[in-house]
Amino acid sequence: MKRHIKYSVAFILILTFISLPAFGKPSKYEAVKTKVPHKIAAKMNKFSYKNRCPIKIKDLVYIKLKHWGFDGKAHNGELIVHKAVGDDIVGIFKDLFNAKFPIEKIHLIDKYKGSDDFSMADNNTSAFNCRAVTGRPGVFSKHSYGVAIDINPVQNPYISKKEILPPDGSKYVDRTNRRKGLIVKWDAVYKAFTKRGWTWGGSWRTLKDYQHFQKKLN
Repeated sequence: MKRHIKYSVAFILILTFISLPAFGKPSKYEAVKTKVPHKIAAKMNKFSYKNRCPIKIKDLVYIKLKHWGFDGKAHNGELIVHKAVGDDIVGIFKDLFNAKFPIEKIHLIDKYKGSDDFSMADNNTSAFNCRAVTGRPGVFSKHSYGVAIDINPVQNPYISKKEILPPDGSKYVDRTNRRKGLIVKWDAVYKAFTKRGWTWGGSWRTLKDYQHFQKKLN
């Protein structure tokens, strides 16, 4: 009888040990900045880069980096920005990673065939896209120069009068209701960008673009 009890206790201990979560090395921030690879440049020429774009692809850099997702896990993301702000972006996303700020996904806009609407609807964080300013046809946006980035568009919508983009962003118009992925003044995201000279669309007076950060080139 004692032997059976001993074996039972040992079996329970084994099951308990197996059920415990495995401890691995903690995730560390990683980022690699390079020239835009030829394969990606070819895709850009189909979607995000137009012949009349105000800059050349050689003026841009490709950055692959690690970020925290909404699932609490580390993921790889990729961005294309102007080479003049490449180091800024590497440093900014390091700050966001260390602060464990969640970003749902970071894909190149070409995954959405250059459609800002499709990218926003999928809550995708993106940077370069040669396109017009929202509501101002014919005027190149800062994204066309690679000096602007939109983060978690659904949680941080563009609001102009009665227009809300993306439409699902209407759930997040109340900025006092702090939720996952939301950006507010003086938080880790705001500080990471503004301390490097970027401005935030959430501070604009005539409209609010809570997802948007941009930098003026010297």
